[in-house]
Amino acid sequence: MKKFYSLLFAALFAMGSFAADRAHTLKVYNWADYIDEDVLKEFPAWYKEMTGEDVDVIYQTFDINESMLTEIEVGHEDYDVICPSEYIIERMLKSGLLQKIDKEQIPADKRYFDNVAPFAVDKFQQMSKTENVSDYTVGYMWGTTGFIYNTKFVNRDDLRSWGALLDPKFEGKIYMKDAFRDVYSVIVLYAYRDEIARGEVTRDELVAELTPERIKRVEDVLIAAKDNIAGWEVDFGKEEMTKGKTWMNLSWSGDAQWAIDEAAEMGVELEYIVPQEGSNVWFDGWCIPKYAVNTKAASWFINYMCIPENAIKNMEFIGYVSVIATPEVLEWADDDEIEETADLRYFFGDGAEAVHANQVFYPDQSIINRCALMHDCGAETKEMLDMWSRVKGDNLSKSMVMIIVLVVLAIVIFAVIQTMNKRKQMAQQRKRKQRR
Repeated sequence: MKKFYSLLFAALFAMGSFAADRAHTLKVYNWADYIDEDVLKEFPAWYKEMTGEDVDVIYQTFDINESMLTEIEVGHEDYDVICPSEYIIERMLKSGLLQKIDKEQIPADKRYFDNVAPFAVDKFQQMSKTENVSDYTVGYMWGTTGFIYNTKFVNRDDLRSWGALLDPKFEGKIYMKDAFRDVYSVIVLYAYRDEIARGEVTRDELVAELTPERIKRVEDVLIAAKDNIAGWEVDFGKEEMTKGKTWMNLSWSGDAQWAIDEAAEMGVELEYIVPQEGSNVWFDGWCIPKYAVNTKAASWFINYMCIPENAIKNMEFIGYVSVIATPEVLEWADDDEIEETADLRYFFGDGAEAVHANQVFYPDQSIINRCALMHDCGAETKEMLDMWSRVKGDNLSKSMVMIIVLVVLAIVIFAVIQTMNKRKQMAQQRKRKQRR
């Protein structure tokens, strides 16, 4: 009995020690390569300075939104801070999987949440009609979707429309994102371009309200484009572009800028364009999930990420664009070496009507006017997945069919040759036996 009580006491002590440690531990779950390492390392010292408390950071990464969501929704993992994309944030809000960020605990003079561009705040609010979304999430990075293209093979005027996907001269020359929401949300704008022009439907309505008819129209466009699609990719397309191995790639703006910079070092000239029918504007944001333990440190961490200096460091490290819109960030974005100017008042406010900015990062107002926020598919998820399966698998392009036919033919020919050789060898063996 003494041994039993000793073991019980030891177990309780260990649990208490773990709980105490956990109370001073911040578990962050983020995309890979999506934060400046120095910004992360400096947080504990900053937190100590702000609160007088110690904190250790456990930093883990995920590759896709859905795997992160499953860990929390099914596994009840106790991450304190996560960084999902907008459609996952929307889904988690609907499912009650997010906690409110405790902004009020932070003194007003140390509160940096208001550094987020009102443009981003307004877009985030489109995720819910019942909740104040800013209570649950603060934006991190954002961008658009468009075409990266090799100027050696493709003229910019050829890509003014998403209809370029159907142009026969691009047969087998296009890489597409293997991301059904992203592809749907831009192709639906092309499929309904006439209705948009007549004012019968808005871009926001088309992207937010999925219907079987709209899904079918997008499927028809993608199937018609199948001969032009060289492959479906999530990450390797940008690298293929830098090597000059393909002509164009449907891409996210951050990946596009990375590819442009990398390609320039190899003597390959790439550019980026958002077609005239419009595009999606996507966001990633910081949230505190339902099963978080250290919500105090989590709230301070999200606040810390809104400091302009940290936003600039993160942008320079990962190559994407922060939602922070302070004068410091505007000064960073304004580059006199860029001749063309952009109207960025939608993002930075008055005084930003003619900024010498990289428009892959900061699109002109005229482009943003044609962009809609991507949403969770909700009840239409299965129908979307079925559509995507048909587009990718059941409808092979002519080039893919030809490759398959050639491979099968080669296998058949090889088998015939092998059979003929074996028969010849057996005939020769019979002749040798007869001679004996």
